[in-house]
Amino acid sequence: MILNISNIQHFSTGDGAGIRTTVFFKGCNLRCPWCHNPENLSAAPSVLHYKNLDKTEIMGKRVTVDEILPELLEDKDFFDQSSGGVTLSGGEVMLQADSAAELAIALRSCGVGVLIDTAGCVPYSEFEKLNAVVQGYLFDFKTADAKKYKEIGGDLELVSENIKKLKNEKLELHIRIPLIPGFNTDLGSLEAICRHLEKTGIKEVELLPFHRLGSGKYEAMVLEYKYAKLPPMKADELERIAQLFGTKGFSVKKEG
Repeated sequence: MILNISNIQHFSTGDGAGIRTTVFFKGCNLRCPWCHNPENLSAAPSVLHYKNLDKTEIMGKRVTVDEILPELLEDKDFFDQSSGGVTLSGGEVMLQADSAAELAIALRSCGVGVLIDTAGCVPYSEFEKLNAVVQGYLFDFKTADAKKYKEIGGDLELVSENIKKLKNEKLELHIRIPLIPGFNTDLGSLEAICRHLEKTGIKEVELLPFHRLGSGKYEAMVLEYKYAKLPPMKADELERIAQLFGTKGFSVKKEG
């Protein structure tokens, strides 16, 4: 079975517990204008030309599990020492659920656990292909506003039902909220997210503050980046939002 990926990143520390290796899958069914991996929006290879470096990079290759497994296992000692493993990210991994499951099975047979980073906008039948062979999911929840979800190509009802069903599976389920100024960081939006997640039975959240680390990729791909002039979220703003979630009864983890 073929995996359509862009790259493999070693020694990741923000994609789950411990030291991890992250495999980035090509193709996504959402169009979030703040996405920091625009090279993975399309399933087709992406060309990035960095003018300041006079460097051109083509992101995207089709590989088999057997072809990439040796590289992923190079870091097994680090996984074992740090309780880490492999994270499959994107793009949207769940668009390649069959291939992702084959990779997860191969890694599990070698004693390496797998987490899936997903936005969850797929039928639950896709999750059922992976639930038995992965440790769990890093699940991005973007807004409690159905209209806003639709604007980025998502479906709030589908996402919510998937969260409820995954919670019942007793797998690791980490709900992560990207904090995007002008989209979901006003008081009304945040309180709505709290109310909505509470209904799904979620008690813990991870807050992902907005940053512009992907801006260079947009320039290299000659794409408009609507958030180019928006400053990164300040620490005191992140703390204010974390306190709000705390007052609503959530256990809060903050990235950055």
